[in-house]
Amino acid sequence: MSNYFNHLYPDVADLKKKAKKRIPRFAFDYLEGGCMQEHGVKRNRDDINSVQLRSELLKPFAGSSQTVELFGHTYAAPFGIAPVGLQGLMWPKAPEILAKAAAEKNIPYVLSTVSSSSLERIAEVSEGHAWFQLYNPTDEKIRLDLLNRIKAAHYPVLVVTVDVPTFGYRPRDIRNGLAMPPKMTLSNILQMLARPRWLYKTALAGKPEMETLKPYMPKNMPTDELAAFMNKTVMGRVDLEGLKPIRDLWQGPLIIKGLINESDVQAAIALGADGVVMSNHGARQLDAGESPVKPLQTVAAKYSNDIKIFMDSGLRSGTNIVSALASGADFTFLGRPFVYGVGALGDRGGIHTINALMMQITQIMNQLGCATVSELPDFLVK
Repeated sequence: MSNYFNHLYPDVADLKKKAKKRIPRFAFDYLEGGCMQEHGVKRNRDDINSVQLRSELLKPFAGSSQTVELFGHTYAAPFGIAPVGLQGLMWPKAPEILAKAAAEKNIPYVLSTVSSSSLERIAEVSEGHAWFQLYNPTDEKIRLDLLNRIKAAHYPVLVVTVDVPTFGYRPRDIRNGLAMPPKMTLSNILQMLARPRWLYKTALAGKPEMETLKPYMPKNMPTDELAAFMNKTVMGRVDLEGLKPIRDLWQGPLIIKGLINESDVQAAIALGADGVVMSNHGARQLDAGESPVKPLQTVAAKYSNDIKIFMDSGLRSGTNIVSALASGADFTFLGRPFVYGVGALGDRGGIHTINALMMQITQIMNQLGCATVSELPDFLVK
């Protein structure tokens, strides 16, 4: 299946359109939605789409390579699959489908703490190549146990998300009464019945739950208490002091995800982090927040020799990926497009989406006359 490509869906927009028809609205809204009035979602897209590149057509050119070396491993493409919570709600077994696809195509898959598959299961299906995204637990015993589990499962890279000090105010989810598992309101039941393939697959897979966190949850905890548990125990504010014990306990590469401003990047460097992800959480936390591509250019110009700099939020195409790399990112991550892919094409959605993005990147680099990813900043129109 490694070379699978469905010609009916050459663009992420095609996958999104198909996925919307196959996923219940409450689940699709969770994936698609942003914070408040969702101006930030549009800003992310507008700013990355405003980046311009220039070709060099008359110089010698022998072809391009999109491989990237990170932390001692050479990846086949300059993008990975970003952590997306509750993936199994949007399509049954989505974390396993995407982790397998990423391992097969040699790109990183980042498992969310609030995924519907356990960290042990994803370590198994990814053959040890997945990364783990951590929401820093406020409970010290839970933090230590979770880190020990991550180490025991041999995750090579730890990604600590710091930009969720509180739950985002997301009107779509509020209107839908979104919970995990979803509430059985009449509206949600009708939405599920209208998506028979999703319903059938979900029945086979079992109701989605936060498998990695289940050992720390009180047994038979009512659904309406889940948010309070998460806010109190799992997703507290993560400042520099909160990161220090993680840096001490985790000996492998450590990435801080969710930074935008230069002072936070300076603090991450001082902490001894190995990388930062310039990100605004897909505009799901602060509607008026700055999109990451412009501060990325400033940060990369100053600190690219001191730390690996990644970017996510708003990326939907090979063009967006190349634009981020030309703006100074060493690597990029995409979340929503891969869930669209699985929603549209099921078990083949991960492979198809990876292949489509790689094909787009190759075409763009060949058009520019750019041989390697590290040379892309030379083609940025400033």
